Amino acid sequence: MNVDEIFSVIKEKLIKEQLSQQQAIYAHMDDTIFKKTGKKVSGTAWRRDPLGPPFHTNFIWGQRFLQLSIALPDNQGACISRAIPVDIDHCPTAKKPRKNDSQRVWDEYKEAKKQANLSLKGVQRIKDLRKSIDDLGAEERQLVISVDGSYTNRTVIKEIPERVTIIGRIRKDSRIYALPEEKQNRGRKRIYGELLPTPEQIRKNNDIPWQQVEAYAAGKVHRFDVKVLKNIRWRASSKNNVQLVVIRPLAYRLTKNSRLLYRKPAYLICTDPNLDIKKLLQAYLWRWEIEVNFKEEKSLFGSGEAHVRTKDAVEKLPSFIVAVYALLLLAAFNTAQYDSINSLPRAKWYPNKKSNRKTTGDILNVIRSQLYAKAIDMNFSQFVNLQHKYTNSNNSMISVFSNAFYNRN
Repeated sequence: MNVDEIFSVIKEKLIKEQLSQQQAIYAHMDDTIFKKTGKKVSGTAWRRDPLGPPFHTNFIWGQRFLQLSIALPDNQGACISRAIPVDIDHCPTAKKPRKNDSQRVWDEYKEAKKQANLSLKGVQRIKDLRKSIDDLGAEERQLVISVDGSYTNRTVIKEIPERVTIIGRIRKDSRIYALPEEKQNRGRKRIYGELLPTPEQIRKNNDIPWQQVEAYAAGKVHRFDVKVLKNIRWRASSKNNVQLVVIRPLAYRLTKNSRLLYRKPAYLICTDPNLDIKKLLQAYLWRWEIEVNFKEEKSLFGSGEAHVRTKDAVEKLPSFIVAVYALLLLAAFNTAQYDSINSLPRAKWYPNKKSNRKTTGDILNVIRSQLYAKAIDMNFSQFVNLQHKYTNSNNSMISVFSNAFYNRN
């Protein structure tokens, strides 16, 4: 089974048919852990638990995977987007040798440990994605990848290929610099100019004005207050100019009558100093969709739950499940205009709220109901009439219909 061929079909459908040919390609990259219990499973090791509390480090036994997803927005500008997985790679750590092993074994371990670094793996996957996009005839389109703070480092930024832009978070006390002076009397050419205030100091500085930018997040369009510094230098970017974006905390209320709460501020670095602030902010807010991918792959599709332990099986089976998940999302996006014909209304126990898109659970329920309806030769246009027909308390057909079309267990 060649999973890369399946992902190549998904990339082709996205780039050639779904995404606008005039806009850049937005993608997200992040890693996740599939929990395991067997100590003989290939590629497993003790990992830091990302869901552990900040005041205590927890460890879990599991496998580490690196995933890339391409954003598929509904419209242009500030709008909702769905992330479609296009690549997932198993990233095990090198196995540590015994103390009494030879020096050659230890040298091989040290080299394998360097190659297993997640930042190096991420750079290689980005290069492969850029090459696959070029092979599909999209050489002129820019690839904008949003990452979290663990990939916003020197290793990733210095090795990214041409026509690739990285957007990531940095620390609030990061050291940033102005551009160096062009005229120098003597000595080698300087890379950094004078030291600028830290991102946190810039946020608190009232002399630097805020500007409002609209972007879609958390179910609706918000107005974000941001500060932008273009054409600056950062240690990790070396000689390349970057731009800094400081985002003021967004206010929210848990209930209508509760007090006003604030989220934490965010500090972003973009390797393209000329990228429009609206596109930059929206691209990073779309990054949350890859976290949704991870949750649905594990909870709805059971990725990583198969009882396999050989090297090929633990690499290919989760990748195949993720590819099926991506094909399902792509098919749902293609048939969105036919939802009113092919889908059932939501169950009555669902909360009565307006949703801008169907959840993956709704999509799976549509598939399940269509398969069941085909098996019992039922037409959805008569579904309500059939329910009224079997309203007799002695007839159990009404419960059969409910269990068949609405039970998700």
